[in-house]
Amino acid sequence: MYDKELTVEVLKQTLNAAETIMARFEPVKQVSGFTDSSMGMEKMDSICMLLIVIGESLKNLDKITEGRLLTGYP
Repeated sequence: MYDKELTVEVLKQTLNAAETIMARFEPVKQVSGFTDSSMGMEKMDSICMLLIVIGESLKNLDKITEGRLLTGYP
């Protein structure tokens, strides 16, 4: 049996990262919002870092749950 408390914590962190990404994307209406200024590039960088965090979290989640949790959600 896997550590359910740790699993819930990883899922909460993943949800928080996804919500942060959505909030950071909201003011951007077109690609140039990311590419036309250094502030836009920083925003894009921060979103990319959060996507990496989500990917790593899901990888860890799969490890924590011994590969049983994510197979139910293809």
